[in-house]
Amino acid sequence: MNPLKQLAGQTAVYGMATIIPRLLNFLLVPFYTRLMLESEYGVVTELYAYMATFFVILLYGMETTFFRYAEKEKDPTKVFSTSLISIFSTSFLFFILIWVFIQPISVSLEYPNHSSYILLAAGIVAIDAFTAIQFAYLRKQNKAFRFSIIKIVIVGVNVLLNIYFILLCDLIYAKNPDSMWLIFYQPDMKVTYILISNLIASTLGVMILLPQLLKTKMIFDTQLIRKMLKYTFPLLVVGIAGMINEQADKIIFKYLATIPAGVKDPNQYILSQLGIYGASYKLAVLMVIFIQMFRYAAEPFFFAQSKDLNAKKIYADVMKYFIIFCFFIFLGVILFMDVVQYLIGKNYREGLFIVPLILFSYLFQGIFYNLSIWYKLNDLTKYGAYIAIGGSVITILANIVLVPRYSYLGAAWGHFLCYLLMMVVSWLIGRKFYTVPYDMKRIGLYFALTIVIYFVFSYFVPDSGAIKYVSATLLFISFAVITFILERNNFKTVGDRR
Repeated sequence: MNPLKQLAGQTAVYGMATIIPRLLNFLLVPFYTRLMLESEYGVVTELYAYMATFFVILLYGMETTFFRYAEKEKDPTKVFSTSLISIFSTSFLFFILIWVFIQPISVSLEYPNHSSYILLAAGIVAIDAFTAIQFAYLRKQNKAFRFSIIKIVIVGVNVLLNIYFILLCDLIYAKNPDSMWLIFYQPDMKVTYILISNLIASTLGVMILLPQLLKTKMIFDTQLIRKMLKYTFPLLVVGIAGMINEQADKIIFKYLATIPAGVKDPNQYILSQLGIYGASYKLAVLMVIFIQMFRYAAEPFFFAQSKDLNAKKIYADVMKYFIIFCFFIFLGVILFMDVVQYLIGKNYREGLFIVPLILFSYLFQGIFYNLSIWYKLNDLTKYGAYIAIGGSVITILANIVLVPRYSYLGAAWGHFLCYLLMMVVSWLIGRKFYTVPYDMKRIGLYFALTIVIYFVFSYFVPDSGAIKYVSATLLFISFAVITFILERNNFKTVGDRR
């Protein structure tokens, strides 16, 4: 099968596992931003930043390592069971340590009266790390449809539980506080119920995947795990650095933000600013969804294509079409921001001006992921670690310098600068070890065209309803037409390639 068509097909199927759950989760954003105070949503933003970071730590790059050694070893099942036992052991130990030291941890995170937040978050992270390897095994077996259905069910349950606890129970409580439907409900515990909903959904995932687990013969190969850990350690560093790049701003924001004079409750103010930032950040969801669905399909695809004589040309084509699609998403969000803004509550919309920076940050992140093929295929993952660490340093320094002065705009610039420099450095170094003939002229042209359309729309289109929407539509169609004209011969070539 044409490899690009294969990748597109797998991306589409994994897209179902990414788009539907992400959209379901995203439906909670307008829900949260209308029913929760900005400070409450700030707590959710901070806690999920911690959870995302510790999920990467507990997974320690084992997904990519599993794919690599499943290709190298004769027995993929042994690789799976060894990976799974390793992840289970470390995740279980992590949860026990959090449980034992819950009080000092809660105090250090400034949640002394809400230690349950920390314990619930730890349980979610430990379970999700354990199931991540099982989902990776489904991807390796090309069971994309099963993978997608399970993901959708888990997220669907989470969303329904959120609706029950935060919306329905609140409505029932206002009319009938003694209702039987409120047996597990207490008012003013929205953050707790968000975490409980997630924990129940994650536990359901374990139960659904249990039959696959019971069919697997559990073997722990000590020699194999040593080799895998040696390969995965730099990936762990990359992952941690990546989470620092992605989540550090939300974690350290309350320690850096400047509190204006006259603010009566500084903690409430900072959490409110963080909530606004987190909600505005969510408007880049379409870019996040596409990059995530691409990554699910691309990782096994890249390794599988590495033996093809035409592999480098395939990687170059993938990069170009990936970037084109990202530009479509960028323009779709920015040109129609007047519609997109209604996805978050009115009190959160003051942060809309950071959305272009966040979208470009994710674009650079996606390009960096495409470029990472050079160090993954050549077992030079240490270089990925070096680049990611450099990005983390930039992120932290940018936040330290910019957040006190510009609040969450400074945090957004930190993301932009971090991923821009990581992308450029990876491309420069990668040319030395694994030269891929990327079509830089055409990519540069699309980049310039996107920037021109953005500035024309921002500074020359009248801020009037009908004229603005017509102009946005014409500019978007113009980009699509120009792209089609420039790429039509390439589309035909790709379609004919075998």
